[in-house]
Amino acid sequence: MRDVPPGHQRRQIHGWSIRWDDALASESYEGGWWRDETLGDLAGRLAATEPERLLIVDGVRRLDAQTLYREARSLARAFQDRGYQAGTVVSFMLPNWHEAGVIYLAATLTGLVVHPLVPAYREAEVAFMLRDSGSRILFIPREFRGTDYVAIARGAIGDFENPPELVTVRGESEDATSYQALIESEPAASLPRVDPNSVKMLLYTSGTTGRPKGVLHSHNSLCATITQLHRYWQASAGDVFFVPSPVGHIGGSLYAFDFPVQYRTVAVLQDVWDAKQAVSAIDREGCTHVSAATPFLHQILAVAREQQTSLPSLRFFLCGGASVPPSLIREASDYFRSCIVTRAYGLTEVPTITIGSVNPGDVSRAAETDGQIGIAEVKLVDAAGRAVADEGEVVSRGPQMLVGYLRQEDEAESYDPDGFFRTGDIAQRVDGNFLRVSGRRKDIIIRQGENISPKEVEDLLVLHPQIAEVAIVGLPSPRTGELACAVIVPHEGMTPDLEALRAFLMSHRVAKFKIPERVVLRDALPRNAAGKVLKTQLRADLIAEVAGPHAASA
Repeated sequence: MRDVPPGHQRRQIHGWSIRWDDALASESYEGGWWRDETLGDLAGRLAATEPERLLIVDGVRRLDAQTLYREARSLARAFQDRGYQAGTVVSFMLPNWHEAGVIYLAATLTGLVVHPLVPAYREAEVAFMLRDSGSRILFIPREFRGTDYVAIARGAIGDFENPPELVTVRGESEDATSYQALIESEPAASLPRVDPNSVKMLLYTSGTTGRPKGVLHSHNSLCATITQLHRYWQASAGDVFFVPSPVGHIGGSLYAFDFPVQYRTVAVLQDVWDAKQAVSAIDREGCTHVSAATPFLHQILAVAREQQTSLPSLRFFLCGGASVPPSLIREASDYFRSCIVTRAYGLTEVPTITIGSVNPGDVSRAAETDGQIGIAEVKLVDAAGRAVADEGEVVSRGPQMLVGYLRQEDEAESYDPDGFFRTGDIAQRVDGNFLRVSGRRKDIIIRQGENISPKEVEDLLVLHPQIAEVAIVGLPSPRTGELACAVIVPHEGMTPDLEALRAFLMSHRVAKFKIPERVVLRDALPRNAAGKVLKTQLRADLIAEVAGPHAASA
């Protein structure tokens, strides 16, 4: 029994205030999801027992357990020499480079809070996040893809009273410390005892509905995430993850840095997305697992067909982070015969709420649902917060959930009275333990009192022979309240119009009120680094712009 309502308890650990639930903690330890040790403890033991165990492949650089641990301890010494205490925030804005893994482990060893940023950020985002987090050090590339990151960082922190130290990776600058010099120092002589329930990682949400929110995860909440995937995906020692997803996001960092140490897997990193190089790397390194967004799967499938390889080593491809058309899952499952291709659902605050459809041959559930509910408790609720049986907003609680937001005021509307996190996503419950996510609560289009789920229509339109990609957003309408606008990236040489969409959807017996009333053609859809379409940005752009020759209205 819970003597104190969930969320009303708080704990202070290493200077951070986190949400705490005694009953959930007890259940998490008893279930083996939480541990009394950290990734740093595991790394030290692995370096001693299996020093030559390969953990990270970064181009020609291959890091074994001993090398990763030694470099991390040297960087830990640099943190200690700077007087950083447990709870200090350290940031990195790096591509998928092995150095990010060293920073990640060094922070873990010393109880620091690691704060990853994606290299796509520029001065405004970097300035906000560094100031908001109170970060003391920022690791950046000297240069990457023609961009001067020292200039970006200097522009971001120019008016800070107490700016963080800048450290350049793979290149030097007079305005920054050299990463290479830091890892060549003597390793830390001793390391502190780090509480596994302390904050380990700070990640910011995309901020598409306001200022970004800082999400806090503990060592144990991330341990639970990885333990769940290990059990359900049967990913163990010797398995090889191909990691194209940015390590600045939670998915990329977990597969690249946590999984290898915790379960002795290998992470093959790709810093610049290239589908041909991805297929070559999967074949060359014998990759067994991939977790990536829809565009990655679509392009890998196209190149594999072109090169006439079935990627025989691949056993599991988890697709998420963006809308996944059922047709793509079926197509990929049919081609990659030895591989389970499935959809999954989660978010930064509660990673992997579902774990996909893990049974070989169950293509129907893999394509038509977002997978089986994993270790998290899940409820579906209506707008008033009342539990419903079949379709409603997903609220979730479990050992892998966040331990709070950086700003406690952000928590006020984020949890229900039982401590379940309000995801804002609408889903249907299928076959008892599977979910089918139909869209964001705020993405739902209300036209003359009827609710339209954009994803339902998008999943059909992507089958249209003239359409490469599509996103449907709601726009204000004085006549109906909102109208549905289909933003389309057409196949080369094609110009799908409103009549073509109407005829296609009616042939699939779609209700008339769900058929888009406007079509806009684009060369590309705006996405974040994880491949998720930024619908809030898209909607704002459409409202602001004047309708031009590429728009058609009902």
